[in-house]
Amino acid sequence: MDTLTSIEFFVTTVQAGSFAAGAKRLGVTASAVSRRVARLEEELGVQLLARTTRSLRLTDDGAAFLDRGARIVEEYRAATEALKGTRTAPAGALRVDSAVVLGRSLLRPKIPDFLRRYPKIRLDLTLRDQYIDPVAEGIDVAVRLGELRDSALVARRLGEVRTVICGSPAYFRRHGRPRRVEDLARHARLGFLQDGRPTPYRFADGKVPPAPTVEARFHTNDADLLLDGAIAGLGLVYSFDFHVEGALARGELEAAPLCDPSLVYPVHALYPKSRHLMPRARVFVDFLVELFEARRKEAKRAQRAP
Repeated sequence: MDTLTSIEFFVTTVQAGSFAAGAKRLGVTASAVSRRVARLEEELGVQLLARTTRSLRLTDDGAAFLDRGARIVEEYRAATEALKGTRTAPAGALRVDSAVVLGRSLLRPKIPDFLRRYPKIRLDLTLRDQYIDPVAEGIDVAVRLGELRDSALVARRLGEVRTVICGSPAYFRRHGRPRRVEDLARHARLGFLQDGRPTPYRFADGKVPPAPTVEARFHTNDADLLLDGAIAGLGLVYSFDFHVEGALARGELEAAPLCDPSLVYPVHALYPKSRHLMPRARVFVDFLVELFEARRKEAKRAQRAP
């Protein structure tokens, strides 16, 4: 058990980036963490961390040990949490990382419901779109949109979302409604910026709209600002169905009646492999499953409505 504690201190220190930050997560002093890591190095007979006055750097041996050490800690935490979960309600800190647009549009309105249901859980939610290593960063559940990379993580498919092209009623009155991909050439297409360039509009059949003859005057890397621009009549917006559904329901936007099929993207909950998913992480994944199931049922009801 003493060695396991030392491994946990080492893993947490690396994930946090410093002895001080690791100590804060663990609720101990930085000197206690430093002593534990030094004791582990002595026991293993190798140097795990190269220490300087300002930073820590993994040695080659430390990098090789980190992944296995993180798995050991995760397995132990999962096993103990599973035992506790049979006797008590899910509790403790839950670290979730989500794609930005998913977090803002889908998770944000539902977070209070989740926390009311599980009052002993503290949720730490980060929003970002770049690839991360949940194990290295101590993330319990990652929510991701799109096809998955090869990963040692467990992936639970939650559902799927579709792309949709929308414009404001005023914009469509002025410029008409595109019905084919080719029609998009005559429309101002607001773009989501990635690496400084607007991402292209794409369709399931592989079609890409021709170069625009009308230049859009607004692009941004913020999906909400892009939506605001479309509502203001600046041009068309190419987004996910869940992101525009509120604006569609309020009549601020209307979907373009394109006959070309939209792209479909899967949504997954990812978590580290272990025999027992921690209760607080398990109930969050189950909550996400409920959320997407409710969306599927609502979509079916909408399709049946006259």
